[in-house]
Amino acid sequence: MYFADFFYGLLILILILEFRVAPRYRDWAERATSRRFLQAVLYAPLLLLSIDIVSLPISIWQQRLDLEFHQSIQSWGSWLLDWLKGEGLGMILGIFLVWILYAILRWSPKRWWFFFWLASIPILIFLLFISPFVLEPLFFQFKPLAQTQPALAADVEQLVHHAGLDIPQSRIYEMTASTKVQSVNAYVSGIGASKRVVVWDTTIARMTPPEILFVVGHESGHYVLHHIPKEIVFLAGVLLFFFFLGDRGLSALLGWRGTRWSIRGPDDWASLPILLLLLSVLGFLFTPIDNAVSRHFEHQADQFGLELIHGVVPDAPSAAARAFEILGEVNLEEPQPEWIDKIWFDDHPPVDERIRFARSYDPWSEGKSPEFVK
Repeated sequence: MYFADFFYGLLILILILEFRVAPRYRDWAERATSRRFLQAVLYAPLLLLSIDIVSLPISIWQQRLDLEFHQSIQSWGSWLLDWLKGEGLGMILGIFLVWILYAILRWSPKRWWFFFWLASIPILIFLLFISPFVLEPLFFQFKPLAQTQPALAADVEQLVHHAGLDIPQSRIYEMTASTKVQSVNAYVSGIGASKRVVVWDTTIARMTPPEILFVVGHESGHYVLHHIPKEIVFLAGVLLFFFFLGDRGLSALLGWRGTRWSIRGPDDWASLPILLLLLSVLGFLFTPIDNAVSRHFEHQADQFGLELIHGVVPDAPSAAARAFEILGEVNLEEPQPEWIDKIWFDDHPPVDERIRFARSYDPWSEGKSPEFVK
């Protein structure tokens, strides 16, 4: 599925270029209005929606497999509604990103990759801020955990406070995941005033309170250990490198096939499929590195969670190990994946490694201080 999705996406972009679909959309937008922003409003949704509609069979195949292997219980009507919501959000974001990109391309043809990178950073941070209370509620229902699980909400509040996070019960929520998925999870999201703790109702149904507290402790670790800003900095560096290579690749492909594809130059709206093609290839090739960085952060969060619940819940190593077992069972994880699977698909350590670490990590018995939680 993963590789089919990638190569099918490349094929779509190549066909769009070869059949000059983007130039037709460009011509229509330019005939309709001379204002650049309105051209972006017309052009970007047409192109992006065309790509997503042709990609729809892969998405349907994915949902079919999720249903077959009991990862999803979402009806097709609900699934289609979520797809439409995602498309609507993507179109809104796509219009502004495309408009900004081509405004910068026209203003600075040689340094556009740097200035667009600068513009993308505050947009990324803004999306992280609004996601908990604007984007996530469009797909799931949230209610205060204190209303349904007051004892658990109090324990979670104490735990995150012990971790050093100021998140009151008013920002600790239960998410109704059981209407769509079977998987279990809990997470901390948002930045600044939008920061909150979310526990899925499927997690509450399948895990004991000590196991849930470990999962919350793990997620708190991402914030206390500054994984979020580190990931933003890491992603920013990767984007800068990608945009630089995208500039070089765009110039090369336009020199090779620009006339054949009816693309007038880099600042032509119709060059967008080339940039999407280049970024897709770069993202695909970068996957093993991205996964390796993510696995490192996740291992640190596992360690933080174990240190955080030590002395708070009875037999903390067993609670953590059992939480990993439940996650693996419900998500049908491969306990001991082959190395190629690990580097391409796993952004978390394999579940057997996590269980062994949970049961063996014990600096206290050796008279040592824990690394993260003093």
